[in-house]
Amino acid sequence: MNDFIFHNPDKVYFGRNIMENLPKELLKFGKKVLMVYGGGSIKKNGLYGLVKNLCNDNGIELFELSGVEPNPRHTTANKGAEICKKEDIDVVLAVGGGSTIDCAKGIAAAAVIESGNVWDLVSTGTWVTDALPVVAVLTNAATGSEMDGWAVISNMETNEKIGLGGSALIPKVAFENPEYSYTLPTYQTACGAFDIFNHVLDNYYLAGDATFDMVLEMQEAVMRSVVKWTPIAMAEPENYEARANLMWASSMALNTILDAGTVHGCACHAMEHELSAYYDITHGHGLAILTPRWLEYILDETTAPAIARFGVKVFGLPENENAMDGAKSAINAVSDFCFNTLGLKSTLTELEIDTTHFKAMAEHSCNGGVITGLKNLTPADVEKIYEMCL
Repeated sequence: MNDFIFHNPDKVYFGRNIMENLPKELLKFGKKVLMVYGGGSIKKNGLYGLVKNLCNDNGIELFELSGVEPNPRHTTANKGAEICKKEDIDVVLAVGGGSTIDCAKGIAAAAVIESGNVWDLVSTGTWVTDALPVVAVLTNAATGSEMDGWAVISNMETNEKIGLGGSALIPKVAFENPEYSYTLPTYQTACGAFDIFNHVLDNYYLAGDATFDMVLEMQEAVMRSVVKWTPIAMAEPENYEARANLMWASSMALNTILDAGTVHGCACHAMEHELSAYYDITHGHGLAILTPRWLEYILDETTAPAIARFGVKVFGLPENENAMDGAKSAINAVSDFCFNTLGLKSTLTELEIDTTHFKAMAEHSCNGGVITGLKNLTPADVEKIYEMCL
């Protein structure tokens, strides 16, 4: 394992009766709040009205930015930054899922730079150490943005979807009430769940020697939770235990507690960001299509033992003395989970994606080098994996 530093200052309120704490947390930063949200779902489930009433009753002046996209645009973040500058906003409040929280982070970062353009930070890979404080009210278990220092911002003019990171982007406070995810469409529940699953598999699990057993078992526990509770949440949308397990798995999967010194290039995320950038598809669905093909592509005698263990520990497959056979069974289990249990379309062709941009996407995903991991990927490798997904 590698040396590492763990520091996550995010304060989390988790459970049913937590929102009464929102005003006192916001007031720690000031009285002028920009509430950022997506479509109308928070109005339908009553969360929008609750936040407005809590703010009004506590002397908090609330400004709004709605319409955040599923893959948040840099132009939307810039609109929010403009409001922050004009109204002298003290804190950015994200009410929604990962895309909303990502956008809020982009707003918070752009609001304190002269240009007010978040793409100036994204395109230069700037590590953000100064930003307005962000508070998050989570409504969808998926990206882990409620408890990490990263956002992913899309520039649809240039077909780019790039991460923005920094210590200043970790939310100061997060509110996680599983009940707010009851009204999610089944498709969004499925896509969000696989995003959680892949955060662990793609970011940390297949990290070779750069891990240790306790953390490896924690990673497996998070993935097992997704496998167990997602079909229950899909069948019983108001099952509190299912929603609660998924919501906490989302936070645990990417708050760096499972990192513990691993070094990994996040191959599936790198490849999927290109799909979202070019075709604006749902991130978790793209990951589900890519992941079993990626595992199949990297499978060889050296990678088979780790993939086989994954099948045993996460999907409960019987141990196989032949690691290659065990690994193939594990990959089949992933495919079955994605396309049968979650019910997601299994090919890019079904999403009306063809080979037109594969070469450019593969080059972008490797960013001038290779995607590191248990098996490093060149642009040529990535292009082949895309083709396997058709």
